[in-house]
Amino acid sequence: MIRHLLSGADLDADTATEILDTAAEMATVAGREIKKLPALRGRTVVNLFYEDSTRTRISFEAAAKRLSADVINFSAKGSSVTKGESLKDTALTLQAMGADAVVVRHPASGAPHRLANWVDGSVVNAGDGTHEHPTQALLDAYTMRARLGRLAGLSVAVVGDVLHSRVARSNVLLLSTLGAKVTLVGPPTLIPVDIAGALAPGTDVSYDLDSVLPNVDVVMMLRVQRERMNDSYFPSAREYARRYGLDGPRMRRLPDHAIVMHPGPMNRGMEITPEVADSPRSTIVEQVTNGVSVRMAVLYLLLGGNNR
Repeated sequence: MIRHLLSGADLDADTATEILDTAAEMATVAGREIKKLPALRGRTVVNLFYEDSTRTRISFEAAAKRLSADVINFSAKGSSVTKGESLKDTALTLQAMGADAVVVRHPASGAPHRLANWVDGSVVNAGDGTHEHPTQALLDAYTMRARLGRLAGLSVAVVGDVLHSRVARSNVLLLSTLGAKVTLVGPPTLIPVDIAGALAPGTDVSYDLDSVLPNVDVVMMLRVQRERMNDSYFPSAREYARRYGLDGPRMRRLPDHAIVMHPGPMNRGMEITPEVADSPRSTIVEQVTNGVSVRMAVLYLLLGGNNR
């Protein structure tokens, strides 16, 4: 098993499959009366979050606690970061406290890679800028496999704000490694030039959502990240929804077996309508549940399987 999980590119097919298989075993813990395993007793996991987060932070916290690890939650707000403390000095403080793993979310792309050079423990990237979010890609892959029974050969459309999406980048890398075919769909202003070839050769790009939908097994809608936009990337929210939003009529163009995904949080009515988000095809709530199992698997394999 790898020492850090910083990028979807860190995972070959065997390692990714091992994580998914371990997550399936971890999922059985949720059905027990006592949802605890002693696997990481005596280990310390630090959640180091420089950006606001609900799903990811709580998911990692739940995962670590179910494995009996000691958990320290660090938020940049209200800490010495607001006084100007650098990431390196914060890292050294955590190192001095004996952190075995640091789960980090940071607005600067590449921050987890720097952190990995400063601490002895494992580093897990929980989202860095517009770069990557590998555990989200793992839980998405887990959800696809659980719903559709396989990953190899699946056709997956990733739709929307690819430019600002760390989820899209990690999914392209991981799904391609596991044998799925990915098509990036969105307005030309929100799909970086040559991103498909740069991430994974064979990844397609389309600017026409309606032409793609009848031929996919999975459609993954991305949140429009307006907080990261300093320019006008599309005429209006209404125009975006008309061209690239997933509504009832568009959902009915999908094959009968196809599923709808979204990493959350959603802009209901913009990239996805309530009718779609709450339909039986939607896996959005399942993705949150599966996230805990997948992150349990990641922490267990990084820490439980390492002899330090």
